[in-house]
Amino acid sequence: MKVTVFGSGYVGLVTAACLADVGNHVLCVDIDAAKIAQLTAGRVPIFEPGLTELVRKNAGEGRLRFTTDAAAGVAHGLFQFVAVGTPPNEDGSADLQHVLTVAASIGSHIDDYRLLVSKSTVPVGTAERIREAVGAKLAARGVRMDFDVVSNPEFLKEGDAIADFSKPDRIIVGAESPRAIELMQQLYAPFNRNHDRVLVMDLRSAELTKYAANAMLATKISFMNELANLAENLGADIERVRVGIGADPRIGYHFIYPGCGYGGSCFPKDVKALIRTASQADFDARLLQSVEAVNQRQKRLLFDKLKRHFGSLGGRTIALWGLAFKPRTDDMREAPSRALIDAVLAEHGAVRAYDPVAMEQARRIYGERPDFKLCDSPEAAADGADALAIVTEWRVFASPDFERLKTLLKQPLIFDGRNLYDPAWLRNAGFRYFAIGRVQASY
Repeated sequence: MKVTVFGSGYVGLVTAACLADVGNHVLCVDIDAAKIAQLTAGRVPIFEPGLTELVRKNAGEGRLRFTTDAAAGVAHGLFQFVAVGTPPNEDGSADLQHVLTVAASIGSHIDDYRLLVSKSTVPVGTAERIREAVGAKLAARGVRMDFDVVSNPEFLKEGDAIADFSKPDRIIVGAESPRAIELMQQLYAPFNRNHDRVLVMDLRSAELTKYAANAMLATKISFMNELANLAENLGADIERVRVGIGADPRIGYHFIYPGCGYGGSCFPKDVKALIRTASQADFDARLLQSVEAVNQRQKRLLFDKLKRHFGSLGGRTIALWGLAFKPRTDDMREAPSRALIDAVLAEHGAVRAYDPVAMEQARRIYGERPDFKLCDSPEAAADGADALAIVTEWRVFASPDFERLKTLLKQPLIFDGRNLYDPAWLRNAGFRYFAIGRVQASY
């Protein structure tokens, strides 16, 4: 099949590469000429395990191409995927200008039936606005043309996106046209051989499903963080509580790890957008508001612990292990690391940081400055620091040389935002260890 994907960001590029890899001919369209030049040369500007290899393979075999020509994109594909960004507005709502611009562009160039596939994370009712935008352009041209709009939200985890696309848990298709449903089933057939994963529903339900999924996961995280803070006040160990409640199959162990808050490009943005959507529908989404408030507080927790311990962070140096919002990505959008870095620097402290893949992102965000240094290794970051703070649970941090670490730090002091270590073992090794929800292990 011939497929056009508008947008060569994270979602668009993964979608394009994975669809090309099963034999489709995919044309990826983006207005960023520099990015298109990079991709054409085989350089993938985002970090995602396996993506560079997949892009280069399918481009080399002629199934994946890149262009800035929107008209060529509309002419190429029966399927017109809309996978452009929907950044948050100041009020938390999703900014749809890029989505609607693509829709208008398709309407300006369409000369045969096309199936518009909304892949971007968008508020409920966006498919109708896409249809209106295309229809307005057709009317302005004095042309009558059949087209359909479907909602096909993505459920890609950063770090596992290729596996998530290739072996999906579910394929949500929001559609009203039997023709559109049949075409989507044909397109996804290569990813659907084991059993039928396509769930067909109405457009608005499909759009809400994406927000509901991310909001549910964010709620689980904030709930566990709330319990962790309570456990700390009560003298309980949240890790034991986690194991205890996770054993209940109605709860399970997924997304119940306490920590220093969630970040990334999805959960923060989508929770805020859903709160805004609820407000526009005259509904007071109190639980979602609490999920967001708890997360904002949690992202300051490590700083608050450091502040309580030192009193003032002026002149102090904090070693920071982890910059990305989670492992297996270089994404620092809304990352807890940024909340900690910003707070320490605002107090006239200094940060020495290490991350396996997010160093360039940090350099782009913070630039070159004397109070923020990017180091070549975890040990280099710890050398001469007053304390170590851990904000990302990279595997490389799981079992460090604690004896050497004790000699590198000015004092054996660890603030662990991901509860990586055994408190009793560290205490016996001579460390002072502050974790999340584990008050009995502080000294």
